[in-house]
Order: sequence, then C-alpha cells, then structure tokens
Amino acid sequence: MDLDLDYYFPFSDVSKTLQRINMYPFFDISHYILMCLLVKEDTPQLGTPTFSRHHSFASWLASMLMCFAGTIIGNGLTGEPLIVPFQNHRDILVATIVWYVLNYAPFDLVYKLAKFAPVHLAVCLLKEIQRTQKVFDGVAAGVRLYPQAYLLNVLIGLVKANGSPVMLLFARLVTGQFRPPIVGAFSVTTKACLVVAIVFLMEHTGHLPAQYHNHVYLGAAAFFVLLRLAVKLLGPMDPFYPFEWLAGALLFGGLADAISGLFRQGGAASRPPSAAPVVATDGSAGAAANGAPKKAATDKKRE
Repeated sequence: MDLDLDYYFPFSDVSKTLQRINMYPFFDISHYILMCLLVKEDTPQLGTPTFSRHHSFASWLASMLMCFAGTIIGNGLTGEPLIVPFQNHRDILVATIVWYVLNYAPFDLVYKLAKFAPVHLAVCLLKEIQRTQKVFDGVAAGVRLYPQAYLLNVLIGLVKANGSPVMLLFARLVTGQFRPPIVGAFSVTTKACLVVAIVFLMEHTGHLPAQYHNHVYLGAAAFFVLLRLAVKLLGPMDPFYPFEWLAGALLFGGLADAISGLFRQGGAASRPPSAAPVVATDGSAGAAANGAPKKAATDKKRE
C-alpha cells in the first residue's frame, strides 16, 4: 500500500508551480548577478574599479565564462560543443547588461545595491530555486544519454548546477591572475548538489516511486533555500561534517587509527623510565681533565 503524501503534505501545487515557472528573466538575472559579483571581487584590485576600467574585455569574458559555466562544462561531459551557450543572443545580452551596470554604474550604485544584505539574500534565494531545476535537468540529460552510467548522471547534474568553482580557474586565467582556489575540500554547495543529484537519480532509476516526484522536487528546493539561509544568517557552516566524520571513522580507517593511537599511548605509559645518565664528578672527569696539566708541571720541575 503506497503512502499518500498529499494527505500529509498538501504542497503538490507549489511544487508543480516551481517546476513550470520560467527561469527567465528573474532567476537567470539573479545567477548573472552572483557570477559577475564573484568576478568583480576576485580581480587583483579588489574594491576598486581599476581592473574593469583598464581591462574591459577580460572582465567581460571572465564574467561570461562564469555565467555559463555549468552549461559549458556540462556540454563537455555530454559531448556537445562547448560554445553552444553563446548561441543564445538573448542570454548573452542580459548577462552583458548585468555585467555592465555592476561595473560601470555611476558611483558604483548598482554594485552597492547588489551587496545590500536584504537584496543579496533575495538574489541568493532565487538562485537556489534555479539551482534545483539545473540539478534535475542535468541528471535527466545524463540518464537520457548514458542510461547505465550512474556516476556520469550524478556528475552532469552536479556541474550543471555548480560549475563555477571549476570555471573560476579559467576566469582567473583570462584576467591574468591564474591561481588555484584556496579550498581544502568541497564547498557546502557542492556537497548539497551532490546529495540532491543522487536523490534525483534514484527517482529516475525507480528506487523512489514516481508519484512522489512533486514532493521530492519541493524538498530539494527547500533544502537548497534553507541551507543558503542558514549560511547567510548563521555564518559559515557545514551540516555534512558529522556524516563525513562518521563515515571516515567507520569506513576509512579513522576508528582503527584512534584505537592504534590509544594502544601506543598505553604502551608508552607502561614502559619503565630509563636510567638517568651518570654525571661526572670532580673526582673522575675533573681529575681526568686536570691530570694532564699537573703531570706536565711535575715533569717541568724535575727538569
């Protein structure tokens, strides 16, 4: 007997609305704003308009690469031409307008407005709703092209929704400041996209019933939105760390290392202390040290 989730969670209409809503223009513009801000704040002259004034084409090209990073990298995985995103003149025009007003508006008013906390939060939330659709579309495209390649399906959904960390390397190469990002591990957004992509793959493979699709999609969107809210309001956090720590302890040698460390500490505590080194006294080392001068003086007297 299947569980009727609509009876307990009557939000199917909300999910259907989210899936039918057109991402253009508001959701796409929110994505372009965040990517152009990332390029603007990543340039060598942080906080000044010097770079965009003197290197306009490099700034524009880096921003376009970031705006269409997911599609470019996703096309590379699916075997499609990498320049396909640049065929859509409407998207290029909108992204260019966003780049222009963020970099060249009088007194930097648009940039300051985009960085204003309530406005920036609203832009981020719109971006998270768009991210949900990108993960779903990426996984669906991967399943359609590679039905049995589950790893590729998840990877395509991941890069479609979060390709900017990879493309940032090439954007920095364009702006003449090539350096790897100083990141010790996957970001929280990357981990979230990975989890949601796996859930959508389970839905496509039949491991999750198809009648729960609306609830799964709404849950994924709510997960992205709540995670972004938590990071913005509470500061940097990683809700996946406890699960990673548990997996590392149980599956990847963490528990064995801890046990061996306890045994080493116990062995060191039970080992008897070593004998103290013998310190030379005046009667031994001192006499030996002074013996040669005394003998030399005696021989001199005899002469």
